[in-house]
Amino acid sequence: MEMFEYDFMQRAFIAGIIIAVLASVSGTFIVLRRYSMMSETLAHSALVGVAVGLVAGYNPLWMAVIVAVLSAWLIEYLRSSFTLYSDAVLAIMLSGTLAIAVIIVSLGGAFNNSLFSYLFGSILSVSQEDIVTISLFGSISLGLLLTYSKELYFIAYDEEVAKTSGLKVRFLNYLLVSVSAIIIALSIRVVGSLLIGALMVIPTVSALQYRVGFVKTMIVSLLIALFSVACGMVFSYLFSLPSGATIVLCVLVLFIFSLVINKE
Repeated sequence: MEMFEYDFMQRAFIAGIIIAVLASVSGTFIVLRRYSMMSETLAHSALVGVAVGLVAGYNPLWMAVIVAVLSAWLIEYLRSSFTLYSDAVLAIMLSGTLAIAVIIVSLGGAFNNSLFSYLFGSILSVSQEDIVTISLFGSISLGLLLTYSKELYFIAYDEEVAKTSGLKVRFLNYLLVSVSAIIIALSIRVVGSLLIGALMVIPTVSALQYRVGFVKTMIVSLLIALFSVACGMVFSYLFSLPSGATIVLCVLVLFIFSLVINKE
């Protein structure tokens, strides 16, 4: 328990718990919507915002949120307005945004420890301001997801039927990708842009192995994410490892466990 004597560990655990809740809940809708690669794509898009922030002297976290949301809107627009497959759009955006981020960083000479912490996550980089920002926008995002949870589940189950039923499918799709973009951008401080996709997708995929229905799947996914974040933070502190990588490894262990015990 001595790790909690340090302020940075207290902040890291608070941020980690918030992110675990946000990532697991949003990840449930992302996976059911078959948008699993969306998290990786938006994480790379958020990295563009981080690079711009570091080079131009703006707050990297705010820039990450702005760029991630704009990218989410562009992805949804391309997917719905043109005859493009969703996975093709995501692959194009992922490659393009990563290339832009690398060029910006190279031109600005900003490839330093600050950017490294956004790539792989760093418990040392979480400030009190980050906690406030994550809590504020995270609460709004979670509230929107829970408010429209039934509608979002309906769309994930059958989008065409949802349209004929009178649901505002276009609005709800934009809402889902926008909220996901915000959550991903907020999460890269602790988990890292290269690993946040795993925290959003793997807990839900693990929970789906238990075949317990939508609500219980979301709860199991949440528990897996919380446990993984807690264990990852402890191992990160004890062995001086990157927090994002240790969290993802813990998630992977639980995923393998879920596969083994649910094998038919």
